[in-house]
Amino acid sequence: MATELVDSTIIAREATTRSLSDIARYLQETLGQQIVAYVCGLKDPKMVGSWASEKAQPRPPADLRLRQAYQAVRLIADVYGPGTARAWLFGSNPRLDDEAPAYLLRYARTFDEMRLIVTAARAFVAGGF
Repeated sequence: MATELVDSTIIAREATTRSLSDIARYLQETLGQQIVAYVCGLKDPKMVGSWASEKAQPRPPADLRLRQAYQAVRLIADVYGPGTARAWLFGSNPRLDDEAPAYLLRYARTFDEMRLIVTAARAFVAGGF
């Protein structure tokens, strides 16, 4: 399964063109509300359900965190499955100064910091941890 090719260009395009409700729904189904709320910096996990059901819209920077999380999770889940994507988010990552991607995504202050998570996910899928 790990040898399957993942087209990161298509996933990146989807991350920018899919509605935030679609992205929230995918992440909620793949990771669960608690994890999505954590990476987006939310105190109330139910807000993720509100986004997924189009009852509310995420505000910046949560919207950017959602899109970056979507890219990273899709890259990994498409090759290794959702369980590995969840584990990768919370594992120490040598490409991110041994920080967990979920932690960095939650506390990133700039878009450039958020983009590092997607770069690390691409490296993981390519076999370069």
